[in-house]
Amino acid sequence: MALCVLVPTNVQADGLGFMTPSKNIFCNGGVTGGGHLYCTIINRSGPTPLPKPASCNGYWGHEFYIEAFGRVKMICSQRPETVDYTDIAHYGVSGEFGSVNCRSEKTGFTCTNADGHGFFLSRRKQLVF
Repeated sequence: MALCVLVPTNVQADGLGFMTPSKNIFCNGGVTGGGHLYCTIINRSGPTPLPKPASCNGYWGHEFYIEAFGRVKMICSQRPETVDYTDIAHYGVSGEFGSVNCRSEKTGFTCTNADGHGFFLSRRKQLVF
């Protein structure tokens, strides 16, 4: 199993965690089932991209999950905590997690799937499309 994350060439990863250089966004991904990625943004501002469901009694707007197909899911969670991963998704690089493609840039972190659904995460703005 080759493990490599967000390097300038296209790669595949399975079960590996990484964070952005700002240490504000961290993700875990894999290629099983066509690919998937689960990302958390620690510090965020602005409105949440999707309304908070009545069933969510925890934190909303910090947890995002994308699979190879279908819409992005936001997850009701506990207070987000910083993780100290050694793998960094440096700005200007892209990576593949099966059919999930991501790019790390100074302006934010973007992921899309085979259906064209995805998310954009930055401290100032979070979008689900």
